[in-house]
Amino acid sequence: MKPNYKKKELNQSLKLYSRYSSIAVQMLLIILIGVFGGMKIDQWIAWEFPVFTTILSVFAVILSIYIVTKDLLGKHKSKSE
Repeated sequence: MKPNYKKKELNQSLKLYSRYSSIAVQMLLIILIGVFGGMKIDQWIAWEFPVFTTILSVFAVILSIYIVTKDLLGKHKSKSE
């Protein structure tokens, strides 16, 4: 009975690891797109202060937190129902 328990425990650990690492990658990609998109716009406009880099970076962080929170709460609700 122990090997079966170990397999289930390992399987659950791997599922959690893949879930949280995919969340981290998703957040990273959203933030990087915001930062580099803002940098490209600022290079194109050529203003002295990087307005779009600042705005899009902050927006990307807020957006990534919102998406991850929505994802985590949505999965939590579906499991409890």
